[in-house]
Amino acid sequence: MKEEALHYHKKKPEGKLEIQSTKKVDSEWQLSLAYSPGVAEPCKEIAKNSQTVFDYTGKGNLVAVVSNGSAVLGLGSIGPLAAKPVMEGKAVLFKKFAGINVFDIEIKAKTVEEFVTVCKNLEPTFGGINLEDIAAPECFEIERILEEEMDIPVFHDDQHGTAIITSSAFLNACHLQNKKVDEVKIVFSGAGAAAISCAKLLTCLGVKKENITLCDSVGVIYDGRTERMNKYKQEFAVKTQNRTLAEALNKADVFIGLSVKDIMTPDMLKSMAEKPIVFAMANPDPEIHPDLAKKTRSDIIIATGRSDYNNQVNNVLGFPFLFRGALDVQAKYINQEMKLAAVHALAELTRKTVPHSVSKAYEGEDFQFGKDYIIPKPFDLRVLTSVAPAVAKAAMDSGVARKPIKDFKAYTQELETFQSESRAFVRGIINRVAVYNSKSKKPVIFLPEGENEKVLRALNTVVQEKILEPILIGSQDKIKKIISEFNLIHLKKVKIISPQQESSFKDFVQEFYSMKKYKGMSLKQAEDLMSQNNYFGSMAVYKGLGDGLLTGATDSFVNSVLPTLRIVGSAERNVVAGVNIVLLKNKVLFFADTAFNIDPTAQQLAHIAIYTSQMAQYFHIEPRIALLSYLSFTDKKDQLGSPLKMKKAVELINKWKPDLKVEGELQADVAVNKELAKELFPQQTFNKPANILIFPNLDSGNMAYKLAQQLGHGEVIGPLLVGIKEPINIVQRTCTVEDIINSLILTALKVHAYRQNKN
Repeated sequence: MKEEALHYHKKKPEGKLEIQSTKKVDSEWQLSLAYSPGVAEPCKEIAKNSQTVFDYTGKGNLVAVVSNGSAVLGLGSIGPLAAKPVMEGKAVLFKKFAGINVFDIEIKAKTVEEFVTVCKNLEPTFGGINLEDIAAPECFEIERILEEEMDIPVFHDDQHGTAIITSSAFLNACHLQNKKVDEVKIVFSGAGAAAISCAKLLTCLGVKKENITLCDSVGVIYDGRTERMNKYKQEFAVKTQNRTLAEALNKADVFIGLSVKDIMTPDMLKSMAEKPIVFAMANPDPEIHPDLAKKTRSDIIIATGRSDYNNQVNNVLGFPFLFRGALDVQAKYINQEMKLAAVHALAELTRKTVPHSVSKAYEGEDFQFGKDYIIPKPFDLRVLTSVAPAVAKAAMDSGVARKPIKDFKAYTQELETFQSESRAFVRGIINRVAVYNSKSKKPVIFLPEGENEKVLRALNTVVQEKILEPILIGSQDKIKKIISEFNLIHLKKVKIISPQQESSFKDFVQEFYSMKKYKGMSLKQAEDLMSQNNYFGSMAVYKGLGDGLLTGATDSFVNSVLPTLRIVGSAERNVVAGVNIVLLKNKVLFFADTAFNIDPTAQQLAHIAIYTSQMAQYFHIEPRIALLSYLSFTDKKDQLGSPLKMKKAVELINKWKPDLKVEGELQADVAVNKELAKELFPQQTFNKPANILIFPNLDSGNMAYKLAQQLGHGEVIGPLLVGIKEPINIVQRTCTVEDIINSLILTALKVHAYRQNKN
């Protein structure tokens, strides 16, 4: 760990942060806009109206992480320089989980006054300040003064972040252990900033102050104690004869440790009440080891601050999302109502079905609400869309929001764009399908692989959007067993069919036999094939019993698509192709053919380009087609290979669809770079780069999208089928749950597109 951690931070570029421009500065004109003289215009607007700073600068999405290094993690007072790696790490988490930009600021401030002066002078730059790793009791005074005297949110994460996550886990643990919040007795080991803040927030949840006992290195904080006391500890001094941690823990319901390793012994744990709740959160080593705790008490729920054990109380579940909600409503400060909103949002999210994407991030471990899962995982993307809106609404309801959110549904959907390009793209498709559904019936989609866990997990997510009606094909018993095993609660009413048990089975067999009897198929062969889910599902779509079909998760691409081709067939041009949608930052590209035709002819390429342009139009994207080759606009009549083939394909497209914007043959760099294209080939007609890239063969198309995915960090959806008579898509056998979700949603959109074409 030591060597890897040092290498991780030291490899070039050193550290964990860099600055990137959000606007292009690639020409003299752009430079004049970014700086002199153009930059004077927003300066003048801000001088006239200070609120426009949020319109013309990044202040509204910029947070300062400020520390003097006086209480860093478990390292103590190591100073501002040594604290910098931690603050950079904090900045990375803000950006990763909530899309918030951060400058880490480490200061040589030894007194409260020095620290406050620095932070107050930072107010014009930042939309919020996150105080970090500051020793108690100074941290309390610093935060109090800054909250009173600054007009932007100030938040000490070591206090409130820990309190929010602890409180959420506490609510769920009490629920599971059948303990009433207003009756539980809680003992703290530790009486610093985090412990006192936790105690305060727990009282807001209904815990009685007289039921809370704080212990520090001296012992119990009792009424009348004078040694090593301050006004913050005094607030929780209780009347008791207990003087040690061991005495306080006798018959206690809850232990919350924010102190040092191994301070809790097995005997102390044995003395606690039935079904104890233990939060041993000292880092890196907890107050009692989880394995030892579970060996001592089988009825325990235990949480730690470590990621290698269940129930990690991790501050990353709090501060990015709390600030996201606060910044988005331009809150004056972060109040108790906003913190409590975050607590309840996290607690409620934990009780919902956990997406497979979370399991994948944790090496396939399955998570369900219970003793080993009382708080969400940081890589659960739903945390952002659950906590930030709750915080924003609480800010509005409590009167501290200066920019209220008018449409929370739209706001929640906007938050998804912080998480990935594909989520933003697919969210737009979901909204479009919902609009179409309001005007016509929902698409009915068959899923022949109904017994597959990945398919069921994906469907459990999609049905919550209420944009399609799924029909699962498979064994009812097997499907229901998987639904129950993985708690896929949204699938309990989904329709399940089994081919041979359906009244239509014999008619389907006869129909298929009639199609193929002159091609050597016997009635028995037709019956055997129709017993297979893919054949039955394809026939159901062909006969109009459903609108679309999605398959491929359990078999090869060829085997999955064959039933569709044999029953549904290709469209009038007799060309089927695979299209991958490649999502780069602020850019959507369509790559074809990436899955089907090994060496297509010029005529086939023209059809593929036309089909792909129709797909782009499904998404309301104006198609600009480039036929790619290793040469651009060659004049050689005897040119062999792709240039000649692509040139012919362009001629055919212009003949069949003269309204389409198409260029070729083009080299790939020319196709996607408008400036380069104009410089080298002023005759080309694109005013923007191409967004549909047609490749000369399967090799180049398949390689290109995978390179874009791996080297260009593009997100890829597909392949999606074009050229099929009905809305049918095939996922790859290596697909993820997220891939299936995306393909299901795109298939629903495809249904509506086909309906419009028929009309």
